[in-house]
Amino acid sequence: MSHLNQPHFQDPEKARGYLEKLRWPNGPVCPHCGSISKDHYGLNGEAHRDGLYKCKDCREQFTVTVGTVFERSKIKLNVWLQAVYLLCSSKKGMSSHQLHRTLGVTYKTAWFMAHRIREAMKSSVFLPPLGGAGKIVEADEAYFGTESNRTKKQGRGGAAMKQMNKIVALVERQGELRSYHVANVTGPNLKEHLTKHIHKDTHVMTDSSPRYNDMKRAKPFMKHSQVNHSKGEYVRGIAHTNTAENSFSVMKRGLIGIYHHVSSHHLHRYLSEFDFRYNNRAALEITDEQRVDTTLKGIAGKRLTYRRTDAAA
Repeated sequence: MSHLNQPHFQDPEKARGYLEKLRWPNGPVCPHCGSISKDHYGLNGEAHRDGLYKCKDCREQFTVTVGTVFERSKIKLNVWLQAVYLLCSSKKGMSSHQLHRTLGVTYKTAWFMAHRIREAMKSSVFLPPLGGAGKIVEADEAYFGTESNRTKKQGRGGAAMKQMNKIVALVERQGELRSYHVANVTGPNLKEHLTKHIHKDTHVMTDSSPRYNDMKRAKPFMKHSQVNHSKGEYVRGIAHTNTAENSFSVMKRGLIGIYHHVSSHHLHRYLSEFDFRYNNRAALEITDEQRVDTTLKGIAGKRLTYRRTDAAA
């Protein structure tokens, strides 16, 4: 049976019950005062909308979608859950055009839904540094598109790279991937970025780019190994950046083959989407359903409001 034939993907009330059970395993939680109680009571009158509760402490009304990326949406909740499933189960992503055709919503609605879901996929800003004693973290940079939303011929070489979006990926072997859209990839900035996000007791792996010379001289990490790609060296013992490069391969296939054009303004959200799927991949024995549940647990406190400037981005 298709996963999308399950009741919570087909019926709005079943979807609401599924989300309440997932977000409130110990009873309703008031998003206004944070009170957790089974004594919050439902308002079931004819004038009340479905799933409405009243807090026994602050007396405010709320539903399971208040304070989340789903708040004030006119889209049925089961359709939201379908969209979450499609983005979580598609390895290289799903375009807004495909979502609008599959879900039967407008393109603008599908575009906005996708960005809200990417916000739910985004990791907390309070993450511990990657690596640590005995751990290996690979660092690499990549270039994509242009920083301007205008389409123009770029030419080749360093001048073209200056116009492109710069992405830095940090991957802990047997651990997490974190990708960042950065303003530039100069030596000082790379050193500052890596020392901020990687534990000092880590063995760091990079290529032999001169941008890492500042970091090599400063020695902020336990050990720093490099491979020289310009001389055809890609692996030397345990030293390589293949894990980071593989993550870039999947990301670029998605950005180029699925999304085609990604605005610089929103690139960080697309990177969060690819990081999320990597960190919850099938190789870790994580199923599509588990990815959906993880995303739904991350919908709180991440509201996005629509602006006209966003529509063209």
